[in-house]
Amino acid sequence: MPPLSELVGYVAASLTTIAFLPQVIRIWRTRSARDVSLPTFVLFTIGVALWLVYGVMLTAWPIIAANVVTLALAGLILILKLRFG
Repeated sequence: MPPLSELVGYVAASLTTIAFLPQVIRIWRTRSARDVSLPTFVLFTIGVALWLVYGVMLTAWPIIAANVVTLALAGLILILKLRFG
């Protein structure tokens, strides 16, 4: 069994990652991303990419796993923003 700190990391990573799924679904369903701030999501996506690099450098799997999925969701939100803006 993994240490408690790693389990806490996975739970935290899962919750903060899943938090973006409702936004993706809402934009997709409404075909509108008017209320999504492009500068905010650009900065956020860059930050997530850097967290991913950091996780890889540390070989910290909770950080890596969460940020791979979060980067995909944030990237999708950026694409939808540009498409449905």
